[in-house]
Amino acid sequence: MKRKLQGKYVTISTVGEKAQAFVPAPLPPCPPINWTPELRNKFDQALLSLGRLDSVSALLPDTSLFIYMYVRKEAVLSSMIEGTQSSLSDLLLFELDQEPGVPLDDVREVSNYVAALEHGLGLLEKGLPLSLRLLREIHGVLLAKGRGSGLTPGEFRRSQNWIGGTRPGNAAFVPPPAHEVLECMGKLELFLHDQPEPTPVLLKAALAHVQFETIHPFLDGNGRLGRLLITLLLCEQKVLREPMLYLSLYFKAHRQYYYELLNNVRLVGDWEAWLDFFAEAVIVTATQAVETAQQLLDLSSQDREKVKGLGRATPSTLCVYQALIEHPIATSVSLVKKTGLTPATVNKALSHLGHLGIVKELTAQKRNRVFSYADYIKIMSRGTELPSQ
Repeated sequence: MKRKLQGKYVTISTVGEKAQAFVPAPLPPCPPINWTPELRNKFDQALLSLGRLDSVSALLPDTSLFIYMYVRKEAVLSSMIEGTQSSLSDLLLFELDQEPGVPLDDVREVSNYVAALEHGLGLLEKGLPLSLRLLREIHGVLLAKGRGSGLTPGEFRRSQNWIGGTRPGNAAFVPPPAHEVLECMGKLELFLHDQPEPTPVLLKAALAHVQFETIHPFLDGNGRLGRLLITLLLCEQKVLREPMLYLSLYFKAHRQYYYELLNNVRLVGDWEAWLDFFAEAVIVTATQAVETAQQLLDLSSQDREKVKGLGRATPSTLCVYQALIEHPIATSVSLVKKTGLTPATVNKALSHLGHLGIVKELTAQKRNRVFSYADYIKIMSRGTELPSQ
């Protein structure tokens, strides 16, 4: 099958020079995707993996706690791809109003991501379809505070942007001119709403992600929003009951290849290589999420058993332990507030949890001590480790 450019180049004039900007053809792809038996099989496997992941959310004793941490892990990873230096512990400390060990803007960016995802899911629950309005609203939250807040949050760009390089003339990729953005996004919205034809949801997520990244409709935050789009689509279409699938870790691990595949779609229409990669990302990521959930379940049941051996101190210590599962970095003050126990009882429980090796103190001070449920954070942090400076 002969390959072809998936769009057209237009000449733009900006910063005193001419450059070629790429305007993608609307979806679905033309010529249609070549569904080899191998590719079809890969997509079937990916759907099975999603089914397993969805059923795990029914096994978890409290799905919201797992989601709470999982969303934060994704926020850290997705922001890391953009060069942000923030760990999961930094984010949890920031949410506690303690001092994170990295620049405040980095953690604020990650915190915005959590808020943006929660806002998007809330709008979907209220019945707002996945639409340009919803994407703009999420973007407004994503760039509300910190870096990027001066780059028109919640509005499609009115000026030219580019990827890589110092100007459009030496960029790795130049997205459509600003006056073409609304039309391109309007066609993407139609595709999301099954026009001109219905598209199976996993395939729709894979195609829409590339299209969104190619249009690059905002001045900042496109990468993070394009990755969120995948999860929001799976949740809106009820493939997942809970937002438990995030591909950022896989994209981060295969970053160079990921960018290469996006470019090959644009230049020669090689959708098949991208779809193979995307299906593999879903299989690997969903399997990892199932394993993580299982490890957290095992850890929690082992640690509860340890606490049950404490005799009379068991009920209050279990109460503090439960609060630490909900927020694995906490201060004794926040635990008093959360549990309703007296400061003396909370401190005694923390002492027991320390002796049992469940809790570690992060500070060596008399007041405002910070405690960490270290093994829980360790399981959740896999893949988010910051490279050593």
